[in-house]
Amino acid sequence: MIDFKAHKQAIALILVMVPLLFLLGYVVMNSGPLAPVKVVTTKVQEQSLKPALFGIGTVEARYTYTLGYAYPARIKTLFADVGDEVEQGSVLVKLEPIDLEQRIAAKAAALQAAGASITEAEAKLNYADAQAERYAALYATNAVSADDLAAKQQALAVARATLVRVKDELDRNEADYQALLVQRQELDLVAPANGVVIARNAEVGSTVPSGQTILELIDPASIWVNVRFDQISATGLRKGLPATVTLRSQQHLALQARVERVELKADAITEETLAKVVFTQIPDPLPRIGELTEVNVSLAELAPTLVIPNAAIHRLNGELGVWRVQQDDLHFAPIVLGRSDLDGNVQVLEGLQKGDAIVLFSEREISARSSIQQVKTLVESVE
Repeated sequence: MIDFKAHKQAIALILVMVPLLFLLGYVVMNSGPLAPVKVVTTKVQEQSLKPALFGIGTVEARYTYTLGYAYPARIKTLFADVGDEVEQGSVLVKLEPIDLEQRIAAKAAALQAAGASITEAEAKLNYADAQAERYAALYATNAVSADDLAAKQQALAVARATLVRVKDELDRNEADYQALLVQRQELDLVAPANGVVIARNAEVGSTVPSGQTILELIDPASIWVNVRFDQISATGLRKGLPATVTLRSQQHLALQARVERVELKADAITEETLAKVVFTQIPDPLPRIGELTEVNVSLAELAPTLVIPNAAIHRLNGELGVWRVQQDDLHFAPIVLGRSDLDGNVQVLEGLQKGDAIVLFSEREISARSSIQQVKTLVESVE
C-alpha cells in the first residue's frame, strides 16, 4: 500500500508538472516550430485581362524656339520674361551693336578706296593698251625690236589682271558692307511664332557673345511626354492607345492622354522602348518642361485565360511556380506565365487547372513538408 503521506512532495510535483507538460505541448504544436503555418489561399480563375503598361517620362515641347544674335551685342531692352505669352512677330529684344557703326564706316571707306583703285587701274589699262598698239605698228616697220613689243604686251596683261583684282576687291567690300547693314537691321529680335517664354538667359545691359541664346520659347500646344517602357512588357504598344499621365507635382490628378508616336529606335543600353504621349487637353497651368511623370497606357483586352495573383508566384530552385494545396498538403507546381495587368494579375499558360487552390500569402516561409492551417486573412490571425 502506497504511503501518500511519505510521497506527498512527489505527488505535488507531479500534479504541477503534468499541466505544465500539457501546456508546453500545446504551445509547441500551436506556436512553436511544429505548429502549422497559417496561409491564405485562393483559387485559379479564368477571366479576361486588360493589360496596361507603366512607364516613366518627362514633359517636353515638340516645338522649341531659341532667340539669339549671330554677333556680339549688348542687350538694350527686354520685353518678355519667363512665363509670358508672346505673339508671332512681336519684338522681344532690342540690341545695341558693339563697334558696328565703326565697322560700317570702315567698309564704306574701303569701298571708296576700291572705287578709286578701279579708276586708276582702268587708266593704266587704257595707257598699256595704247602703248601695245603703237609698238605693234612700229614693229611692223622694223622701228622697234620684238623684245620691246613683248614688254608692252606684258604690261597690258598686267594692267588687265590688276583691274580684275581691284574689281574683285570692290565686290568683296560691297558684300561685307551689305552684310553689316543687314546686321544693323536685325538688332530687333522678334518672336518666330506664338508661344510662351520658358527661359531668359541674359539681362538688360549685359553683353552676349555671338550665338548665345537670350530667350527660349515653346509652343504650348505642342506639349507632350517622352516616356520609356520596359521592352519586355511593351508588346502591343501602338499609336492611338489611351493613356493617363500623372505629374510628379500633382500626384492626385490623372490627366487623360493618348499615344502619339512609338519610336522605331529603342534604347539598347536601358533596354527600353521610347514613345511620345500627348495630352487630350492641354493642362492649365502648363506643366514644367522636364518634370517627371508616371504614364499608364491601356492595351487591348485579352481573350479569357487562367489568371492568378502575382503575389502567389514563388521561385524554387530557379523555377517559377506556386504552392498548390491538395487536402492540406503542399505541392510546388512550376508554371509558365503570360501577360499581366497593373492590378497584380498574371496569365498562367501552363501548369495549373481552373479551380486549383494555391497559397496566396503565408505567415512565414513554407516548403513541401510544411503543415498548414488555412485562414481567411493573416491580419485576423495575428490579432
